[in-house]
Amino acid sequence: MIIDVHGHYTTAPKALEEWRNKQIAGIQDPASMPKVSDLKISDDELRETIETNQLAKMKERGSDITIFSPRASFMAHHIGDFNVSSTWAAICNELCYRVSQLFPDHFVPAAMLPQSPGVDPATCIPELVKCVEQYGNVGINLNPDPSGGHWTSPPLSDKAWYPIYEKMVEYDIPAMIHVSTSCNSCFHTTGAHYLNADTTAFMQCLTSDLFKDFPTLKFLIPHGGGAVPYHWGRFRGLAQELKKPLLSEHLLNNIFFDTCVYHQPGIDLLTKVIPVKNILFASEMIGAVRGIDPETGHYFDDTKRYVQATTNLNEQDRYMVFEGNARRVFKRLDDQLTAKGK
Repeated sequence: MIIDVHGHYTTAPKALEEWRNKQIAGIQDPASMPKVSDLKISDDELRETIETNQLAKMKERGSDITIFSPRASFMAHHIGDFNVSSTWAAICNELCYRVSQLFPDHFVPAAMLPQSPGVDPATCIPELVKCVEQYGNVGINLNPDPSGGHWTSPPLSDKAWYPIYEKMVEYDIPAMIHVSTSCNSCFHTTGAHYLNADTTAFMQCLTSDLFKDFPTLKFLIPHGGGAVPYHWGRFRGLAQELKKPLLSEHLLNNIFFDTCVYHQPGIDLLTKVIPVKNILFASEMIGAVRGIDPETGHYFDDTKRYVQATTNLNEQDRYMVFEGNARRVFKRLDDQLTAKGK
């Protein structure tokens, strides 16, 4: 089974974006703030957006299941206040849940949280609980920088985040560490801000003892870990200077990386440097890079090809990357699949 642990609803019906634009306009003009009930998207509309996009690509490329969360760049936690974020998160999470109900053999939901700059992360817990208990979500996306590129929040090791971690441990769900749109012109959203955040999150964990407090907490750092695998020696050396344990003990029981790396040399490096048990298959499809690579004639984000082609993995390793590790890290996904006899 090929399990893609990183998919976003980037193809949602246009009505969603139109409603969001009205919500943003309503921040300045409360009289024009739309109601949730104003958004009307039929099941047929959802089916069309999935069948002609994500599901078509999954069938074409040979993947079976996608862990499906709201569009990352649309989370935009820096816009408005907590009430704005809370309403927006609830709408987006419900749509992903509806997709999972329409295509139960192919999509499993993961939740965005209603984060807001300067607001206690504990305010996100009701939405988290609802998504796990009512929607069957198997994970969450956690934004370490709700300010949108200005990094005003405390590091992930700060106790302010602990209420969310306590719930994650209780439910045995991982968090994908995923920022949203950058509103800082210095950082391109997908080319810089995403990868910067991946690297930053890893370093925040390295310099802390977070996993001593939460030994079963699990973070998935996407996009191949940003700069982490490429600079593995630097991180090992910094951990040594900081008198931390070896990274294999200090971080690799809790931190995992996906394969959203869009060329063969990148996957070769990832699979050579990072232990197989810490790598989960993902494509981010349909996401940041949608074009065809002129050097190969294939889509950049057809990451299955790279995993299959690398000489660093044997067949058992590939099974772990494609399926085994996802079932171990996303325990609730494994429970759901086992209940279906898969």
